[in-house]
Amino acid sequence: MAGVGRCCGNFCKEFKQFALRGNVIDLAIGIIIGTAFTAVVQSFVDDIITPPFGLILGGVDFVNLTAKMKNFVYKDQPPVVIRYGKFIQTLISLFIMAFALFFLITSVNKLHQLSLRKKQTEETIQLETSDEVKILCEIRDLLAKQSASEK
Repeated sequence: MAGVGRCCGNFCKEFKQFALRGNVIDLAIGIIIGTAFTAVVQSFVDDIITPPFGLILGGVDFVNLTAKMKNFVYKDQPPVVIRYGKFIQTLISLFIMAFALFFLITSVNKLHQLSLRKKQTEETIQLETSDEVKILCEIRDLLAKQSASEK
């Protein structure tokens, strides 16, 4: 029984180390923000985008766009309803999310490229400074040897 307690203790310790690493916490935050963003986009589509389209189409509510199919198997059951209006709203949400993610990722990539360029220029400047310092050190050493040999 002591082996089980030790094993559980090791598991708990390893899980705690895993859970407290920055990547797991960042992932959890990303999921929470993504869920909230999804709700905002869904509301944007449902409440702002599709109502004007429905008005243009003659006062149609997209949620109520359905196709009813007669239930051939069970005649006493209600018809099968296909809610294609809700599906259209979901597709619009998908496209908005895809565009938002596309712009976010391209912006992050541009920032990353800018930081790489800045880092490369700093390294270049640092290398140039290092070469100059080396030459000045060599000159200093030569002058020191020359003055030491003159004494």
